[in-house]
Amino acid sequence: MPSAEVSSPCVRNCCLDHQDYCLGCFRHLDEITGWSGFSNEQKHQVLLQCRLRRKNRQP
Repeated sequence: MPSAEVSSPCVRNCCLDHQDYCLGCFRHLDEITGWSGFSNEQKHQVLLQCRLRRKNRQP
């Protein structure tokens, strides 16, 4: 049985910082544009990176 599709972390607050990271979901522009072509494993890795970026974000 195939695993369920991983949902996008998009929160509809799209604003990129100077390094092309979204201030809403913390994905890099390349991760945003490539999301639909990523495998579920790749998407899980992106989500992990997003959590780390959010945690380490300087105010």
